[in-house]
Amino acid sequence: MLKNYQEFIPKSYLCLRRYSRAIFKKDLMAGVTVGIVALPLAMAFAMASGVEPERGLFTAIVAGFLIAFLGGSKVQIGGPTGAFVVVVYSVVERHGYDGLVVATLIAGLLLLLMGFFKLGSFIKFVPHPLIVGFTTGIALVVFSSQIKDLLGLHMVEVPVHFLDKWGAYFQAAHTIDFLTAAVGIGTVGLILSLKRYAGAIPWGIASIVIATGLCWAFHLDVPTIGSRFGQLPRTLPAPYFDFDFERVLEVMPDAITIALLAGIESLLSAVIADSVIGSRHKPNCELIAQGLANIGSVIFGGMPATAAIARTATNIKTGAQTPVAGMIHAVVVFLLLYTCSSLVVHIPLASLAAILVVVSWNMSELPHFFRLTKTLRSDVVILLTAFFLTVLIDLTVAVEVGMLLAAFFFMKRMSEVKHVIALDKKNPEKGIEVYKMRGPFFFGVTDRLKELFHDMDPPPKVFVLRMKHVPVLDASALQTFRELHDRCARHQTRLVLTEVQPEPLELLHQYGLGQLVDEDILKEPGKVVEGTQNPPA
Repeated sequence: MLKNYQEFIPKSYLCLRRYSRAIFKKDLMAGVTVGIVALPLAMAFAMASGVEPERGLFTAIVAGFLIAFLGGSKVQIGGPTGAFVVVVYSVVERHGYDGLVVATLIAGLLLLLMGFFKLGSFIKFVPHPLIVGFTTGIALVVFSSQIKDLLGLHMVEVPVHFLDKWGAYFQAAHTIDFLTAAVGIGTVGLILSLKRYAGAIPWGIASIVIATGLCWAFHLDVPTIGSRFGQLPRTLPAPYFDFDFERVLEVMPDAITIALLAGIESLLSAVIADSVIGSRHKPNCELIAQGLANIGSVIFGGMPATAAIARTATNIKTGAQTPVAGMIHAVVVFLLLYTCSSLVVHIPLASLAAILVVVSWNMSELPHFFRLTKTLRSDVVILLTAFFLTVLIDLTVAVEVGMLLAAFFFMKRMSEVKHVIALDKKNPEKGIEVYKMRGPFFFGVTDRLKELFHDMDPPPKVFVLRMKHVPVLDASALQTFRELHDRCARHQTRLVLTEVQPEPLELLHQYGLGQLVDEDILKEPGKVVEGTQNPPA
């Protein structure tokens, strides 16, 4: 009985059964490091998403703890990520933060259902070019959203759509605040220097501390978190749950997108982590944790969350052994919020924008993107379609259209591959045509069988299909057999199926085509040819 629920038992429970002080020391070091790294990223992702910076911190604390505590990966770090910036910004723009809460709650429920129905393994069917396409598109959108703060442009409002946004930037180019731009571009340079020459130092928090310290020391008049958002709270807000049922239909497409993104991003991160540490994650347990984490996040004033690939990689590099490191990371973010909120408000917005500029570059994986443009034409179409639809229209549309394209290209490719339905002509005796069928017989390849009989001139007395290597049939295949049977009858040809496997045989009987099966047809072909007729359907 317990074996049926093994995949839902969190990794934290399994790891804590053999926990030790030596393991805790490693987890503590990793958790503290990642917690410090997560602080500026959480605020930056929140502001890029169109919400207050503290909502990013609430998400890192609540969702980060739940993902580690309940998840199916040993080293996963959760929180706000760049993948959600486009979706969250769009939802907040159209429905406000209350609409985002409803969408995230629905997404959390969808993730729970996906986990309970064991759909975690199906995420692997999302094509790689589609993932790279919308990820690179998101990176470009994130980068574009930071230009105003990075350069200190004086703009009342930044348009939502990509082309309109850049048009507004060019019109406001003469309003650049060169002091703010110097802070922003200088922070980018500082980050790149730290990454190259001092890789062991967390570049995010280090660059923020140095930039903030210099601005304070030289009394530089640049926009800060405090000047835009005021004081930050020192603790988590009280849990609040207000589900507006009237908005469910409005935000349902966004909720589905959030759920799919959370599922894809978290399982992709878990797979990458597994390849590094040599472990194996539990995909369905991870989906349930993601669902509960997203629900918990918005109940405590947060935003959508998923696994953060870069922070998970940092967690691994700094020695994390168990999910305890992820839980410590969430506690560290909370302690930083509690003790340093009065200092955090002095962080320059240009420095946070600089961090997101670097994050978007890392997220884009441009070398890999360009390598994929040299692959199959169908994959290139999916890649570019996902990219341009994400940038120019909407991430939801990009995922939907990308999956449809991937399905159509897959069907086309399957219909063209010879082993899918390879029909090899044989003539054991005059008047009998015998062909072998190979591979699954589904709606993408049924036309080839119809064309085969149409090309026979004159039609044979007996048309035999050997199906030893046909593992599955679908409804289109069954209907094709019925239509082929009727066509054969009009030409006085008997259609016979032989060597049918058990599962296809059962379907043939259920569909009323069991009379077509004759396993003895090839043993004594001479007797069959004489006076052969088609049996009634």
